[in-house]
Amino acid sequence: MSKLKFKIIIPEELAGHRLDLALSRLYPDHSRSRIQAWIKAGDVSVNKSIYKQRDEVNLGDMIEIDTEINSVEDHQPEAIDLDIVYQDKALIIINKPAGLVVHPGAGNPNHTLVNALLNFDKSLAAIPRSGIIHRLDKETTGILVVARTLEAHTDLVRQLQKREIKREYQTIVCGQITAGGSIENKMGRHPKQRIKMAVTHSGKTATTHYRIIRRYQHYTHLHVQLETGRTHQIRVHMSHIKHPIVGDPVYGNNHSIRKGVDSSLRDIIMNFKRQALHAYALGLTHPVTKEEMNFTAELPADIAALIESLNHYDSTD
Repeated sequence: MSKLKFKIIIPEELAGHRLDLALSRLYPDHSRSRIQAWIKAGDVSVNKSIYKQRDEVNLGDMIEIDTEINSVEDHQPEAIDLDIVYQDKALIIINKPAGLVVHPGAGNPNHTLVNALLNFDKSLAAIPRSGIIHRLDKETTGILVVARTLEAHTDLVRQLQKREIKREYQTIVCGQITAGGSIENKMGRHPKQRIKMAVTHSGKTATTHYRIIRRYQHYTHLHVQLETGRTHQIRVHMSHIKHPIVGDPVYGNNHSIRKGVDSSLRDIIMNFKRQALHAYALGLTHPVTKEEMNFTAELPADIAALIESLNHYDSTD
């Protein structure tokens, strides 16, 4: 068991909502039934008074929670090296390598970022998803933010939901893109291949912005910024506009070799075994100090080498 004790002020967008609904919006990683159990047990107060779950809360109400919970997740610590870009008492910024799964799941019960984080800071066991606010695919590299307290977790989740966290990527895509642009549509599970995502008629809105860093004869180096954060969003969107990411084994590997590519570059592309996608920049408001903070991670060696090869074998100069 671990102690869960914190305070939070009801923001404007949740004024007039039921207490249990407001808390479930503020703490989406705790089930609504768990939150209702806290309220029924008297572990939740509003302005020092005990409310029922159906009672409405108002802007500026002070919510206090003081309860005992089991560790949110039952995963084991593992001694896995972490590339920590920044850390303080509220958050950790990590540069994730290729090949590291973020969350344990089917087929990957351990050897994940969660296991590494629990080894680095055992108190993260009491934070939803061990403090991880957003995820990167196994073979995608780059910047991730981790919350070290429930208060920081709540604030960062709110920033993410309000699209206030800036997430920027670099990627190499197939084909020559002539101009930057935006992609907006709905995304959901692929109707036939359930391990894949796809552009669908229903699903959730997904918005991706991109601009050209450098255009080659057969490939394009892009800067990409996410407005939303759907599963595989960049990979699906680039494939949807017929410019899949180089090396993507799910959404475009068969299209990585373009007609007329130099034979030496062809070999390099064929041996690039993961999606050439890197989360290189992250901007957020510090959950405690309210300072605007920006973090970057240099391109990993394999993508940097790929760009060097494109400069040498595929240049338009």
